[in-house]
Parts: sequence; structure tokens; C-alpha cells
Amino acid sequence: MSALHGAGMSELRARLPSGTTGVLLGSSGVGKSSLTSGLLGRELSVALEIRTGEIPDWDARGRHTTTHRELFQLPGAGLLVDTPGLRELGLWHDAGHDTDRSGFSEIEVLAADCRFGDCRHEGEPGCAVRAAIEAGTLSEQRLQSARKLGREMERQRALGDAYLLHEQRRRQRAFGRRVREAARARRRG
Repeated sequence: MSALHGAGMSELRARLPSGTTGVLLGSSGVGKSSLTSGLLGRELSVALEIRTGEIPDWDARGRHTTTHRELFQLPGAGLLVDTPGLRELGLWHDAGHDTDRSGFSEIEVLAADCRFGDCRHEGEPGCAVRAAIEAGTLSEQRLQSARKLGREMERQRALGDAYLLHEQRRRQRAFGRRVREAARARRRG
């Protein structure tokens, strides 16, 4: 999508019908305020003084322009919150929610068809997820993203559970010992 060229703006507006609120999150300089201006229309964005900055050619990096959060009513649509750039978006664990699976429902559906209930999708026979990747209906990157989110959520769970945290640290220490032992063996020859 491009606010500069108008590409994808109608699709974005369609995701913000009346009665809904959207929030733009991302790093500094990725175009959150430009998207907001594009959705508001030039006249409104100038009247509301939405500042955007040019991306310099010499480093192709965006700059901090937005310094506060602001809620905008989009003409004929819902509400939109423009935010300053984020350095990090953290996760937190909610025991009542299976948040480590949210956003990857297509992988859950495929995994239900795996031959083994504890399939790790790493080459086990009868793995429906691997079959979908090989067929081109699921990208390897999508599976890697789901795994990464799962690891991050496991870490968050461990931070809230003393036993899990102890077990996680024990595994990390054991792995560190194996790495050091392998390095010593390699040096010896």
C-alpha cells in the first residue's frame, strides 16, 4: 500500500467502517501519519496539521515526526488512532487466552489434519502443514512467524510462572555447558 500513490487506501478504509476504531502501530518513519492523511483527505489533514516528513535519499530511513497519539474521525468511516513510532511491541500472557495461536488459524486448521497430535511440522510423516508448504498454499515464513510468536509467548508464560522460569533457565544452562564442552573438544583436536 502507498499513501503517496493511493494504492490500497480503499481497502484500508473498508477495514474501518463506522463504529470501529483502528490503531496504526509501527516504527518511526514507516508512513503511519501519511496513511492517516491519505484517509482523511488532503484538505482535512492540512486543517488538522498532521505533520509528515520526507525520507532522505542518503539513508532511506524515516524520522520521528509524530510526537503524540491522536484520534481522528475518518469521513464516512470509523475512527483511527495515529501513534508515534514504536521501538518495541511487547507481548504478555493471559491465562484465559490462547494468544500464542492467534493470527495463525490457517496453521491450526492444517495441524488438526497431521497424522500425529504432537507433530512439530519438521518432517514427520503425515504432516499436513509441511504438505501445504510443499504445495505452495502456506509459506515457510508464515510457519516460522508462528513458531517465533509461540517461543515469545512461552517466555512470557515462564516469566509469570516460577517453575517454568526455573526449567527454562536450567535448559539454557545445560545448552551452554554443551556448547562450551564442544568448543573445548574442538580446541583439543
